[in-house]
Amino acid sequence: MKNLRKMILTALFAALGVALSAFCIPTGAAKCYPIQSLLNVMAAVLLGPAYAVAMAFLTSLIRVMLGTGSFLAFPGSMIGAFCSGLLYRHFHKLTAAYIGEAAGTGILGALAAYPVAACLMSARAALFSFIVPFSISSLIGSAISVMLLKILEHTRLLERIGSNNF
Repeated sequence: MKNLRKMILTALFAALGVALSAFCIPTGAAKCYPIQSLLNVMAAVLLGPAYAVAMAFLTSLIRVMLGTGSFLAFPGSMIGAFCSGLLYRHFHKLTAAYIGEAAGTGILGALAAYPVAACLMSARAALFSFIVPFSISSLIGSAISVMLLKILEHTRLLERIGSNNF
């Protein structure tokens, strides 16, 4: 029953990621899509690293199939979700999940996006060119998740969602 609930929440987060992917914040030359980072942290905290990565993969896959996303979403979102979930599982602190998302998406995911851009998309980009836009997006999304998770924590819903009683 617990795995079924996790699969349902994973699908719900992926659906939200696709539906809200039009929300964009222009930041100079780059556009930030912070909803994926928000959902990465939420899934990492509520579901764990494996389900968070599955959610990030599904969201990226559906967005690419619909033409609303690019192949760059795969490394950024999946690495960010994994790092967020892994750090939260190890330290049991919300701050660790935020740091994992910011470092995972903003730095590691941005570096992993370079070969994707160069090989799959035939795009000309420098190795570090994705760090600034990915970091801005992950920091904004993580900041929003900070507020939502603090509200869930304060109202004790975070405990209920994590337990078998929800």
